[in-house]
Amino acid sequence: MTMNDKVLILDFGSQYTQLIARRVRELNIYSEIVPYNKIPENLSPYKAVILSGSPFSVRSEQALIPDLSRIRRKKPLLAICYGAQYLAHFSGGEVGSSKTREYGRANLTYVDQNCDFLKGVPLESQVWMSHSDTINKLPEHGKLLASTKDVTNAAFTIGGEDTYAIQFHPEVYHSEHGTQILKNFLLDIAHLKQNWTPDSFVEMTIDSLKSQLGNDRVLLGLSGGVDSTVAACLLHRAIGKNLYCVFVNNGLLRKNEYQQVLNQYIGLGLNVVGVDASKQFLEALAGESDPETKRKIIGRTFIEVFDQEAHKIENVRWLAQGTIYPDVIESISVSGGPSATIKSHHNVGGLPDFMKLKVVEPLRLLFKDEVRRVGAALGLEAHILGRHPFPGPGLGIRILGDITAEKVSILQEVDAIFIQSLKDWDLYDRVWQAGAILLPINSVGVMGDERTYEQCVALRAVESTDGMTADWVDLPYKFLQDVSNAIINRVSGINRVVYDISSKPPATIEWE
Repeated sequence: MTMNDKVLILDFGSQYTQLIARRVRELNIYSEIVPYNKIPENLSPYKAVILSGSPFSVRSEQALIPDLSRIRRKKPLLAICYGAQYLAHFSGGEVGSSKTREYGRANLTYVDQNCDFLKGVPLESQVWMSHSDTINKLPEHGKLLASTKDVTNAAFTIGGEDTYAIQFHPEVYHSEHGTQILKNFLLDIAHLKQNWTPDSFVEMTIDSLKSQLGNDRVLLGLSGGVDSTVAACLLHRAIGKNLYCVFVNNGLLRKNEYQQVLNQYIGLGLNVVGVDASKQFLEALAGESDPETKRKIIGRTFIEVFDQEAHKIENVRWLAQGTIYPDVIESISVSGGPSATIKSHHNVGGLPDFMKLKVVEPLRLLFKDEVRRVGAALGLEAHILGRHPFPGPGLGIRILGDITAEKVSILQEVDAIFIQSLKDWDLYDRVWQAGAILLPINSVGVMGDERTYEQCVALRAVESTDGMTADWVDLPYKFLQDVSNAIINRVSGINRVVYDISSKPPATIEWE
């Protein structure tokens, strides 16, 4: 596989930009997102360019204006939504405020059936619109390719160049033939090769790691999650025993998770050391209730423990991290892109200066689902790859309020019942992430003939692709009834169970 056969996506701040990259990669073509104003100096590796949508208007003073002088007429170009309006507005066309704001589903009432770009797209094909401006006049040399009832210029091309523009979003699932349109552009017009596969990534990455690291020693902090596990296996294939892994028990893991995960890593042949620092973490957290402060304490304590272990290994030069592509994209946006900052990432530029280690990130090109596919190509078992995401601070952000050893023990028992029940009912793989939250309230209950005044737990289960958006899972009532009964009967200190039916947005997956 060569990395000289890829697609450049210029981000204008659209909520759908990551979806564009995902759709392209689903066609086994590598795509890369950069802010619209940070176009790479060397464009030779890119065989096509895509312009994303944007919350901005091309007619406003805040319009985002890219320099396309090295792209237009030189490379196949696909402009989506804002990108299409940009091409029209600044190339002799006209963009105005739409009289009928079109948002959501629409159907194509005209399609040029003779152009390669819309090959296989029938009349009445459903597309997804999201805009308040509309293209009233095509740019110079523009040719109409498709229309909807309310948007005459829904798609067009510009004569004399491989430039195509669409007002709708092919990357959104609601656009029925969106993938077909992207495929037409990338394969038939840009002539890209479909060689971005898990096996090719594994081969390319192992070769790259061997070249980058040589005989150097590398330190990796394992979390038990999919990302760090796959990163460890790639590095192990490349440098063998020169990879030193550390798995820290912060006292906030799930029930029996520390020993189970440690045994799993040993079974994979990794050079791993387990460190039980649970007492150190719980002492550092004593009496603290503020969520952000708890996160910082957990992060700081982890670095202290990790640094202690690092000093036991001589001549370590690299720190490996399980950074994945969404982390990188959001961090790039923070430093100059138009996308709204969702969060900062501790494993993107978060290395403490005093550790004096260089960073290696073998997964920084991958989305979460791609990490799992790479793990499968490496031969990892399904139960490892299918493990639900678990927050870095662990149960520390699922215990609302201050943290004590007793509260951790209670929540571990509740969580164990919930997760095992999901598995017993064959619901675990239907859920992207699940867990229990210990609430800082007591409520009155009755057990036998006695009044109780005990704590409440909330159960949370969501469906998602990458965690950026999530829907609560409609679990069967009988399942919830059985789980609630099991928790209340078997976990001392709990007399009430509730189920969280909030989606993200507006809520978040975790409560803290």
